[in-house]
Amino acid sequence: MLTLDEVNAKYFDVLKELGNIGAGNATTAIANMLNLRIDMKVPTVAFLPVEELGTAIGAEDDIIVGIMLGVEMDIEGSMMFLLDMNSAHKIVNRLMMRDESYAEPFDEMDLSAIKEVGNIIAGSYLSALSSMTNLAISPTVPFVAVDMAAAILSVPAVQFGVFGDHALMIETKFSDDLGISGHFILMPEEGSYEKILASLGLSI
Repeated sequence: MLTLDEVNAKYFDVLKELGNIGAGNATTAIANMLNLRIDMKVPTVAFLPVEELGTAIGAEDDIIVGIMLGVEMDIEGSMMFLLDMNSAHKIVNRLMMRDESYAEPFDEMDLSAIKEVGNIIAGSYLSALSSMTNLAISPTVPFVAVDMAAAILSVPAVQFGVFGDHALMIETKFSDDLGISGHFILMPEEGSYEKILASLGLSI
């Protein structure tokens, strides 16, 4: 059996492609939801130790929005979709049909809309992964946090640390009229890497 680091090194291109396709599927869902044409630039994909996530997307004290959920059934782990505040406001304003310059603190209805965005994104992302691997994959109910990046990114390490010590981080920038960018983080538990690769005809 290979170690997790060896899996990352040997099959990085395969896992990167899984990440790219998942992110592309989720981007299409965002475009349909916002009724915009959104082109996804080629994502930057990296495997990172969980403890490095806190500084991976910018300054630790930046306020961001995190949509977090668990992944279960044939694959177990966690998934996050992170937005800077500017992108989050643009999405919510579009959904609420408000002026795009509106930047008041999010109320309960806004947070509910963000959670629904998370549902759609996670469902689209995991649907692509399920189709490619023929594995049954289901997201849990998402929850939303608005906090400093360091606080939000400590959640995978604390809540999902049992699943392993590496995360697949996909930085996705969108070319659209709104100027949205976001980060996907997928962190399967160690046994799930084997299941994913085996489903693609690769043995470890």
